[in-house]
Amino acid sequence: MLQSTETRLERWERKVEWPLTALALLFLAAYTWQVFDDHGSMHFPLEIVLWLVWAVFAADYATRFSLAENKIRFLKTHIFDLAAVVLPMVRQLRVLRLITVMTLLNKKFQHKIRQRVSIYVAGVTTIVAFCASLAVLDAERHAENASITTFGDALWWTITTMSTVGYGDRYPVTVEGRLVAGLLMVGGIALLGVITGTIASWLVEKLRGVEEAELEVAQELRNLRAEIAELRAELNTRSGS
Repeated sequence: MLQSTETRLERWERKVEWPLTALALLFLAAYTWQVFDDHGSMHFPLEIVLWLVWAVFAADYATRFSLAENKIRFLKTHIFDLAAVVLPMVRQLRVLRLITVMTLLNKKFQHKIRQRVSIYVAGVTTIVAFCASLAVLDAERHAENASITTFGDALWWTITTMSTVGYGDRYPVTVEGRLVAGLLMVGGIALLGVITGTIASWLVEKLRGVEEAELEVAQELRNLRAEIAELRAELNTRSGS
């Protein structure tokens, strides 16, 4: 029974993988448009699109939860998915809807390009930086005494925060913005760990390949020496005769 249920869950995840990835990209595009076109004529229609896409993500999570045999294990291993569904329901935490985008895109592409370390690192860093810049700008620009009022300010703040430099010339003043900052700080540390681990894994794999090649060469040399020794022995035998 467990095997059958888990197979249904895996089949569902494979079936919705590409549609959800497309929706994540649509979500990011709509949110970007909404942030850049603040209080524009498309603000309300874009908000509807965002909530509709969020509803699809919520329905997908509920479906996967219902298909999982071990509910507790599913909750423990899908914490970010749950956060992406629950947190946006709180008005002050709506910018955290971008967690959904980052989770889905990373899940989709990490196994496909992990061997190409530079592309993976650049891709993840770009997505995190762009999403964090949008989120903090959306949270901060209308706040009193805000120092982050343009996308350039937000991007600069994101880079200095992710790199753990923290100049202090730009900083969030709202609760929502500080929550984004806290997540970005933790995410920056985690990202550095992932980057380090990925590069280390790649180097180990390459070194292992070099070691295996060296062992093959050493074995070939031993075989060649053995053949030379046999030829010498045969020559000596013929010379003696």
